[in-house]
Amino acid sequence: MLTWRCALELDSQRHVSSGSTTNLTNAIGRAADLRIYTEFLHNEHIDVHSSSAERIREVAEFGVTYRIEDQWTAGIMSLRQPIELPVGFGPRSSMSFFLYNQDGTQAIARPFLDGAPSEMRFGTSPVSSPATMPRYHAFDNWDQGTNAPSHNFVYDFDCFRFCVSDSWQEVLRHSASGEVLSGSLAELVEAFSSGCAIKLGIDNLCVDLVRESQLAVNHEVFIQGGSAYYYTEQKLFIIGSHPLVRVCPSVPMRYASGNWDFGWLMIRSDGRIVYRRCDPYSLRFSDHITQNAVRWFVR
Repeated sequence: MLTWRCALELDSQRHVSSGSTTNLTNAIGRAADLRIYTEFLHNEHIDVHSSSAERIREVAEFGVTYRIEDQWTAGIMSLRQPIELPVGFGPRSSMSFFLYNQDGTQAIARPFLDGAPSEMRFGTSPVSSPATMPRYHAFDNWDQGTNAPSHNFVYDFDCFRFCVSDSWQEVLRHSASGEVLSGSLAELVEAFSSGCAIKLGIDNLCVDLVRESQLAVNHEVFIQGGSAYYYTEQKLFIIGSHPLVRVCPSVPMRYASGNWDFGWLMIRSDGRIVYRRCDPYSLRFSDHITQNAVRWFVR
């Protein structure tokens, strides 16, 4: 069985109550899986008109994790459809790409999937925090009326518990050109052939999202792989990733107009990566090829 531990816990004011950000950052740098535990009241967070003050515990899976400049971490929920507690799903089919930073600041990008007509007017929109939700603090509001609105905020959950499963083993690290820097391809192939799961740490995958006015920062994106293939004569390993959400790297991580997208990766052991990108505003797909340094982990 996988073991989980709390690497960092914040109180409702987002002060550290146990663990440390260093503990969390080091674990994410070892490709640790991330789940975040929070607590809230039903009529404070779900339905402010309800008489129910029942306490709800939530644990959310963050399938995409980021480590920025080896000192800042963030996670993104990459598989979540919006749930309307406790009855079912929200009124419109969409993805809920919630983003949590290590300091408890949050964000959401919501590409709609139902094909409803939308505007193509981008940029800032009016910002307001609902008067009935005093624990919700909105920072900004982007691209309202488009197919992919987003905003950054804080909700003062009663606690934030960053739980990690630090159980991956790095078996291969190579440069963007495929030069082996540590470990070996043979070790990866042996683990893959035994049925092990594979996770990847990809260096500077989101540099094309950095605008000219911004400072590029070193970053590593962690994502689990799915189906994998090994060409025995070419000695070439290939894997397809789980769904990925890319965001312009920064401290803290924030959504903004046009600074994020989502899609899937095909990663090869010679450093070649093909990104099948989905434009969240139009839902049109395109393929983009890069060369990146990659760390390969197995479990």
